[in-house]
Amino acid sequence: MKIAVLQHEAGETAGFFETVWREQKVTARILPLYETQEIPALQETHLLIMGGSMSVHDEQDFPFLRQEKRLIREYVKRNLPVLGICLGAQLIADAFGGRVYPYRKELGWTLITGSDTSPPVPLPSQFYAFQLHGDTFDLPSGATLLCTGKEVRNQALSVGSALGLQFHMEMTAPMIENWTRDSGVREKKQIRSDTARFLPSSNMLCRKIGEWFLHQ
Repeated sequence: MKIAVLQHEAGETAGFFETVWREQKVTARILPLYETQEIPALQETHLLIMGGSMSVHDEQDFPFLRQEKRLIREYVKRNLPVLGICLGAQLIADAFGGRVYPYRKELGWTLITGSDTSPPVPLPSQFYAFQLHGDTFDLPSGATLLCTGKEVRNQALSVGSALGLQFHMEMTAPMIENWTRDSGVREKKQIRSDTARFLPSSNMLCRKIGEWFLHQ
């Protein structure tokens, strides 16, 4: 069991997932696409796709996006596990024909509701998750909606062996501080307060999803 991590920006790391890997003694290879601009040949059994500030449609500026979509389809065809976070979820949707487009920006902690179709994915019926995105996705044909939000409805989808999460469960306190450093004083104060409340349960959920993903 080995994981390939597709990282789009230096600050969009695997975060708390790295703790889960250490606990499980699993090998992960971090692929900094923002440096290499391409994806090498992969032999890994699991594919984790992180977030990024670009759009799934920015293939001219970021040609590796086209490679990622093709790779997602290949992994699903082979029934190998794929987990996409934020941009990663949008890439999964786009790879299978779902529309991805600008929508309402979400920043900070929001309430997420799991659907009755969430099992066997270990997603609670309700939980708070960290958000930082401005695009959303429509479900591609054959996909299942697993989670919804109040402001942005589609929050998690599954397509075959791929799971896409619009929200960020990999967050750590330093990551949140870094991602919100340009926010206003009041907004940062609210996010810090919410982080103290919700980050421990977010880490627990990251551990559950991370372990579930590893054993698919």
